[in-house]
Amino acid sequence: MDVNAYIESGIIETYVLGLASAEEAAELEALAVQYPGIKQAVDAFASLIQSNISEDGITPPAELKQQIMDALEDEFEEPKMVIIPAETPVPVSQPAKVVQITTPGAWRYIAVAASILLVVSAGFNYFYYDKYSSVSNDYEALLNNQKTLQAYQTKYNSLQQTVNIFQDSAMHVVKMGGVKGREGDVATVYWDTRTKDVYVYVNKLPQAPTGKQYQLWAIVDGKPVDAGLIGDCDGVCKMKNIPTAQMFAVTLEKEGGSQQPTFDQMYVAGKI
Repeated sequence: MDVNAYIESGIIETYVLGLASAEEAAELEALAVQYPGIKQAVDAFASLIQSNISEDGITPPAELKQQIMDALEDEFEEPKMVIIPAETPVPVSQPAKVVQITTPGAWRYIAVAASILLVVSAGFNYFYYDKYSSVSNDYEALLNNQKTLQAYQTKYNSLQQTVNIFQDSAMHVVKMGGVKGREGDVATVYWDTRTKDVYVYVNKLPQAPTGKQYQLWAIVDGKPVDAGLIGDCDGVCKMKNIPTAQMFAVTLEKEGGSQQPTFDQMYVAGKI
């Protein structure tokens, strides 16, 4: 049993103040015998209340209870329906009766009682706030797990698309090797002979510097045609539709792409 959690649940305060049900009281008394920590918590809270009430050795006057009850009697009295005949003048409302509690020090004990209720209320507030925080944390963890699963699903779908393209016999494969000075770089174009859609797979290219981006070009009748920007793809990146071409190449351009290729920044190229 988690003794600390049981103590922090608020049952100790409820029991000492006489607000616990018979079942709760019986359970607490049995646990107090079994767990000394619970017995100590009961004694500590009882001593706290006793010290507040009996501070300075003043005992609440016996007539205080009756004065408080008299003051609250009208607040809890059940309203009665009164039928007033039409010809009877409606009496003017009388000022509300003000009941004074004249016993010396009476307000002191009311303040003590209010402070005890404040302590109990704070205990309940802490308990339920702790429960709320726990549920809130569990909910956040669930959302994070859901986002992680969605990310894995997206990556899986992309990789599945890559596998499908690799296995599609209708794809015309154009391997682009590194140009002079970049012999280790490789990228591959997959050109759908049915739809003319173009896909590119980056086998090996250096990480593009900040502010730069790789761009694919189709060489059509000796002229470069923009085939799209290569983004962060998990596998194959889908590019623009190219009806016809004799060659493909990749250059490093400013972020967002260029209208014309920067030929001295060409990394890979391959003929169809």
